[in-house]
Amino acid sequence: AVPVVGIIMGSNSDWPIMKHACDTLDTLGVANEAKVMSAHRTPERVEEYCKTAKARGIKVIIAGAGMSAALPGVIAAQTTLPVLGVPMENAKVASLDGILSILQMPAGIPVGALAVGRAGAINAGLLAGAILALSDEAVSQAIDKFRADQAAAVPIDPIDPV
Repeated sequence: AVPVVGIIMGSNSDWPIMKHACDTLDTLGVANEAKVMSAHRTPERVEEYCKTAKARGIKVIIAGAGMSAALPGVIAAQTTLPVLGVPMENAKVASLDGILSILQMPAGIPVGALAVGRAGAINAGLLAGAILALSDEAVSQAIDKFRADQAAAVPIDPIDPV
C-alpha cells in the first residue's frame, strides 16, 4: 500500500520512541513509512522529502523533536500537509526544549504538539488516524474499534496487583 503517513526522525536513536507511532498506525491499518533525516545534518534530504511528500500520497507527517528540536518546524515550513510534533525523551537535554520548539512556532506555520516520548508517539499515530478518518471510513471504523477495545480492557472493579 502507498504510505499516507510519514514518520520522520532526526536520528536513529529516536526510533525506539517513534516506532510506537508506526505500530499505532499499523494497528489502524494506515500505511506509513519511517525515515531518518536531520534538519541540520541532512537538510537536502528533508527538503526533498517535503517537496515530494504530497505527490507521493503522504497526507500527514509525524516528526520527532530531538536534540535541537527543529525538525517538526523545518518540515512544517516546507509543506502545507499537517505536521504533528513529538518531543523526544532525552537524558541529555530536558524534554521541555522539544515541547517549546513545537509550541512556539510563528503564526502561519503550524505544528501540532503531542506529549513527550512514547505517549506522544502513540497519540500522534491516533491523531494522524483521526485526520485521515474524516475522509476514510475504514480508518474511522478502526479508530472506533481501537477506542472500544481500550475501554473494554479497563476493569470496572479494582484488581489486586500480582
